[in-house]
Amino acid sequence: QAQLVESGGGLVQAGGSLRLSCTASGRTISKYAMAWFRQAHGKERAFVAAVNGSGGSTYYADSVKGRFTISRDNAKNTLYLQMNSLKPDDTAVYYCATRLYYFASYNEYDFDTWGQGTQVTVSS
Repeated sequence: QAQLVESGGGLVQAGGSLRLSCTASGRTISKYAMAWFRQAHGKERAFVAAVNGSGGSTYYADSVKGRFTISRDNAKNTLYLQMNSLKPDDTAVYYCATRLYYFASYNEYDFDTWGQGTQVTVSS
């Protein structure tokens, strides 16, 4: 069973940037899909971005397309989320997740291993 640890969250002004990292331990994640989800206060957890096992295919929620970039470094067992042009609506706890399957998914129930989350707060 992999353990996932997110880092890189914090407080940033609108228009700013942050890069989140998610480092895995316990087993390799290099063959498996990974994703970022987020949960704003009082709302359900929502899909943000996903990547397949090789990193060759990426998928984004419409709300972040063109502003966020998901990437992975399989040699480092790490997933990233580069977030640019941040908006107050991006404020949420961000979670990374992985599943024992090569292909990515938008559905949180397809992912079986989750990190503890990292808070991102965007001030206006």
